[in-house]
Amino acid sequence: MFPPAATAAEFDQLAREDLLPAVRDLLRTLGEHGEPVPFADGSLPVYAVGEQLVLKLYPPVYLDELTTERTMLEVLHGKLPIPTPGVVHAGTRDGWGYVVMERLRGHSLSQVWPDLSAAGRLALAPQIGEALSALHAVRDPALSVLAPQDWTAFLAAQREKLLDHHRKTTLDEHWLAQLPEFVDSVELGTPETVPLHTEVMRDHLMVTREGDGWRLSGLFDFEPAMRGAAEYEFAAVGLFVSSGDPAFLRSLLLAYGYRPDDLGPDFSRRCLAYTLLHVYSNFRWYLDVLPAPEKPTFVSLADAWWGV
Repeated sequence: MFPPAATAAEFDQLAREDLLPAVRDLLRTLGEHGEPVPFADGSLPVYAVGEQLVLKLYPPVYLDELTTERTMLEVLHGKLPIPTPGVVHAGTRDGWGYVVMERLRGHSLSQVWPDLSAAGRLALAPQIGEALSALHAVRDPALSVLAPQDWTAFLAAQREKLLDHHRKTTLDEHWLAQLPEFVDSVELGTPETVPLHTEVMRDHLMVTREGDGWRLSGLFDFEPAMRGAAEYEFAAVGLFVSSGDPAFLRSLLLAYGYRPDDLGPDFSRRCLAYTLLHVYSNFRWYLDVLPAPEKPTFVSLADAWWGV
């Protein structure tokens, strides 16, 4: 049986290897006989099952993420210009959720990124933009299960706890003092809500070699998916894919469907505001790993990370 994991503390005590006996038994019950091999990365336990399948587990404390990921995988499969995993089995056992899905081909973009030339990296940008445009265009009644049900209320709640959230990440007082004024100065409007991945990063994109270059071969990890403003998506894109490279981000956004005139200071400041309001925002970390702005202000930082 799978062990109890009704709290985050209980789950954090479990190693992926601890779950292997229950994982093997689950796979036998499902008629899958490949030996599960745990992946080291990821916030949830994930196992390779032979060469063709992947098993992902959702402990009781995070069981709601099963519905989100399963729904996104089932709705999106075959609808994007790059593959997403197809669902082979899904359900619950001993209070845990599981999805057995198709394994995507290739390598993670984060693996190959250091070896890519500037031109090789830039060639991937429009492919990502086109994939995100297709994702945001999907309309399916099944996606009504995605949170939040009220985007405006969600943003208001995030704004209410803005300082507390960033103080917990040990963001220093210089930046904390600027937070409320900057976020209040950015007009986010009332955009249409669309399905969002929310964590588009090199770790979640797959690539395969074609000739002398690389092409996208997959997008995965949909458990943090949401419904919201499309530009909320570009928080993670700017942080974890383009990472301060304006040519890469511009190419991605033009392929997405933006016009050049759309990509001025207002756009970059909206992206930064959404980053500050993001559920998983950790600005203390971003400041350590991304290019420093010319001035220690959020306006300058928006130009450094989302300026194109």
